Amino acid sequence: MVELPPATPLLGMGLPELERWAVAHGQAAFRGRQLHDWLYAKGARSLDAISVLPKAFREQLAAAPPEAGFDWIGRSRELHRSVARDGTTKLLLGTHDGLSLETVGIPAEGRLTVCVSSQVGCPMACSFCATGKGGLQRSLAVHEIVDQVLSVREVMDQRPSHVVFMGMGEPLLNIEAVLAAIDCLCSDLGMAQRQITVSTVGVPKTLPTLAARALERLGRAQFTLAVSLHAPDQRLRQELIPTAHTYPLEALLEDCRRYVALTGRRLSFEYVLLGGVNDQPRHAEALSRLVRGFQSHVNLIPYNPIAEEQFQRPAPGAVEAFRRALQARHVAVSVRASRGLDADAACGQLRRRLIDPGGNG
Repeated sequence: MVELPPATPLLGMGLPELERWAVAHGQAAFRGRQLHDWLYAKGARSLDAISVLPKAFREQLAAAPPEAGFDWIGRSRELHRSVARDGTTKLLLGTHDGLSLETVGIPAEGRLTVCVSSQVGCPMACSFCATGKGGLQRSLAVHEIVDQVLSVREVMDQRPSHVVFMGMGEPLLNIEAVLAAIDCLCSDLGMAQRQITVSTVGVPKTLPTLAARALERLGRAQFTLAVSLHAPDQRLRQELIPTAHTYPLEALLEDCRRYVALTGRRLSFEYVLLGGVNDQPRHAEALSRLVRGFQSHVNLIPYNPIAEEQFQRPAPGAVEAFRRALQARHVAVSVRASRGLDADAACGQLRRRLIDPGGNG
């Protein structure tokens, strides 16, 4: 007797799981291989579309769907699409329980980066972020994360080359689903870990856990970890990130050192430049002291304004001066090119504008 997998969507399952699922439902193991091909290579949205499966089997499954409210495949539905002049494409996707989330496809010469969400909303309440304005509704399941990559591939008709967990939510509050999604993206969609970035604003005592679980689940931790600093001192960081009061910068950086020791991987530090707030020469000097001694890279991100806040985008001259100041102090640094500025570029903006015009989450 083959043990039935729990009532979860097929999307997110690997080949061995799909073979076991097929056998558990009275089919030959090779049906699992067919399912794998149609799920990940063809992007099937329903079992009925998988024409290689026997019609009687498809009808049997249609008559007995899972009880959790989703269909057997687990694909989200597209609610809205916003395309910028530069080709950046933001999708608003609807979940089985009536929630919505954002994902973005960012094309560049020879590559397509998908920015995925790990939660619906976010509890971190960063003052400059639209996502945090409505709080957290729930974490996303594995199939809902993987679906974002498939949806962007489908809409943009291009194979994604990179995935960044920089959308809605805090990935370190959903570690198991994030790691399972990375496993699926690599094992089933053929991506490499080095093409994947996980971004965090910092959750106390989770970085060593992330390292340990990544080594257990994935065998190695070769994805890039990007730690969002956004300020070079604790006082300013708490003003920008209210939850930072529970996680002093010194403790965060110590956990970063432990992560590097456990994984052997270089860190990336992210720093959103807010005009007149954290983009002055003294901030650059303090930041260079903060990251000294790390095998790291600083990624400067000029702010994308949102309607709910008065923060301003920094002047181009201030961005360049900040970059040069870090470079002069031997800090590896780059400036992220702004994309999709005419298409609700900041994370969470599209969802709030379409789903909750009143700003109530």
